[in-house]
Amino acid sequence: MPNIKSSADLRDNYNEISTFCHESREPVFITKNGQGDLAVMSIETYENLNGRLELYHLLDEGRTAVKAGRKRPLADVMTDIRRKKWANC
Repeated sequence: MPNIKSSADLRDNYNEISTFCHESREPVFITKNGQGDLAVMSIETYENLNGRLELYHLLDEGRTAVKAGRKRPLADVMTDIRRKKWANC
């Protein structure tokens, strides 16, 4: 369940919200005039999220390259390596 606080809560209880973000590794959603405005999270959580997004982007690029025939699937490459290794024995 998301943790939602008002902008006044953020102003008045910054340390409590900061501690929550660091300990729970979850964002706190900040409202302004009753509407969603910000998502606040620890730097560690942000970097983790950003790293995952970067990884997903790279994986998508790889899948696209395989489908377009520009790259080969890892399983195919490993099969070829194993065949060559055993052929040289």
